[in-house]
Amino acid sequence: MSSIKPAQAAGSSASIPVLAVAAFIIVTTEFLIVGLLPALARDLAISVASAGQLVTLFAVVVMLCGPLLTAWLANVDRKRLFIAILLLFAFSNGLAAVASNIWVLAIARLLPALALPVFWGTASETAAQIAGPGKGGRAVSTVYLGISAAMLFGIPLGTLASDAIGWRGAFGLLSALSLLIALLMAVTLPHVRATTHVRMAEQARILKSRFFLANVALSILVFTAMFTGYTYLAEMLEKSAGIAPALVGWWLMGFGAVGLVGNWLGGLWVDQKPLATTAAFSLVLAIGMTGTTALATGAQLWFAMALAVWGVANTALYPICQIRVMKAASEAQALAGTINVSAANGGIALGAVVGGFSISNWGPASVGYVAAVAAVAAALAAAWITRLAPRAPSA
Repeated sequence: MSSIKPAQAAGSSASIPVLAVAAFIIVTTEFLIVGLLPALARDLAISVASAGQLVTLFAVVVMLCGPLLTAWLANVDRKRLFIAILLLFAFSNGLAAVASNIWVLAIARLLPALALPVFWGTASETAAQIAGPGKGGRAVSTVYLGISAAMLFGIPLGTLASDAIGWRGAFGLLSALSLLIALLMAVTLPHVRATTHVRMAEQARILKSRFFLANVALSILVFTAMFTGYTYLAEMLEKSAGIAPALVGWWLMGFGAVGLVGNWLGGLWVDQKPLATTAAFSLVLAIGMTGTTALATGAQLWFAMALAVWGVANTALYPICQIRVMKAASEAQALAGTINVSAANGGIALGAVVGGFSISNWGPASVGYVAAVAAVAAALAAAWITRLAPRAPSA
């Protein structure tokens, strides 16, 4: 059970929105760099493909360290833990703002990558504890609203900010916001310890399930497809579609806005048919990526429509993959969710590498086609994994 004292409950109502804003800042820190790659590469005199490996670095660290660090810190007082995470983000984003070369920037990206999965793994549970019986679902959805907002709007907002104050200013702004939220947490967040948890050995039994492991592998493939293209979307908009750098942020904003439709559509069907829903949206993703690439030099209206299809599928696949993997391990959903986050980041890292290779060898116009091939492969894999699903016991 949680260890919230009655005297601490007064700030609880304010602490949930503060957690949501913290989630927004933390996830925006991960994905912000996608929109900054062209400007960052120009300023540091490196190739966009090289700058894209900063995305790979972040994702690999999250993938490798996430489950272990989350388990290790599971019993730490959540108020102290979250304040420490936000202070670390304030420092690392500040370091990124003054980085003189890619190596300093790499260090600035490595530090928050260690802390991000810890927040992902504990924020929802903490919000439910703070809210109390009967209010946990609403509290968790509020925190995830911050995460979804970061995925949808963090990148375009950062891109727009960089146009106004430079990419260094964008990181500096995130640093200041991280410090502000850390201070608000110190005032509003009650002291919370973890609920009694199931022994790790018992939860780890899910790793013996071929069906579960296949679903995790599918998430890696899906996110590889997504981020082969998405990592370099700003570069594609500039170089392939001829969008002015000052307008790229607004295009990314539209990409995120239409994604809200995908978020809703994915939620409609994933509970009943998680694998079929994954396959369907992977195919839609392939169509959107192919259409966007093929129409980049044509009429802007058709190009925008194809990009919207891409955006709908791209955003839908975030919650679809998380729910699908958790449903594949109903007896240990918390561990399953954490493993899926690591798997997704493995796919993000691989996608950044594949996309960078495509740009270096075949140019920005190739990325959409390569990503589409990976998306079709994900759809075929989802259809095959259906055969591994455990059969319901006969009457």
